[in-house]
Amino acid sequence: MNPRIAVVAVTLAMALALHVTVEGVDVRVEHDKAFDFRPMKTWAWNPKPGDVMMARSQDDDPAAMKQRFEPVLMDAVATELPRRGLQQAASEPDLMLTYYVLLATNVSAQTMGQFLPATVGWGVPLFFAPTTQSLKVMNQGSLVLDFATKGAVVWRGVADAKIDIGVDIKKREAVLREGVRDLLRRYPPKQ
Repeated sequence: MNPRIAVVAVTLAMALALHVTVEGVDVRVEHDKAFDFRPMKTWAWNPKPGDVMMARSQDDDPAAMKQRFEPVLMDAVATELPRRGLQQAASEPDLMLTYYVLLATNVSAQTMGQFLPATVGWGVPLFFAPTTQSLKVMNQGSLVLDFATKGAVVWRGVADAKIDIGVDIKKREAVLREGVRDLLRRYPPKQ
C-alpha cells in the first residue's frame, strides 16, 4: 500500500473516530398572530408536563430517558422564562407549558447517477449497477415547547439537533439547555 494513502486513511479514520457530532440547534417558532402576549406575566407546567417519544430501536426506553432529562429540561425552562418576563405561578397561570421530546434516526443516501437526467445519452452507462456513494445515519432529536391558554396552543417552539450517541451525558444536557435557551429567546413574539 502506498504510504501516502495509508497516512491519509489513518488520519481520516482518526478524525471520524474522534468527531463528536452535536451540530447546531435549528429553531422554529410559530404563534397565534391574533393573540396578545403583552398581558401574559405568569406560567406553570401542565399537570402532565410532557412526554418523550422514541423511534430509534426496539430497545428504546422513553421512561428512562424522561427520568434522566426531564429535571434538566424543567430547570432550563425555569431559568430562562424569568429573563423573558414570565414568572412561575403556583396556581391560575396565564400560560400553561407542555414539552415533547422526539428522538428518532434519520437516514439519507445518495447513489451514483441519481441526479442525472433520465436519458440513456446522459449519465451512467447501463452496465453500472446503482451503488450507494454516500450514506449518512444520524440520531435526530427534537424538543417542542407549547404555551397554551384556555386549552389552545398560542406559541410553539421546535428545536432540532443531530446528536451523536457517543457523546457523554454532560454534553447532551448542554445541548438540551442550548435548545431551551434558543427557543425561549424567541418569546414573546414580535407583534
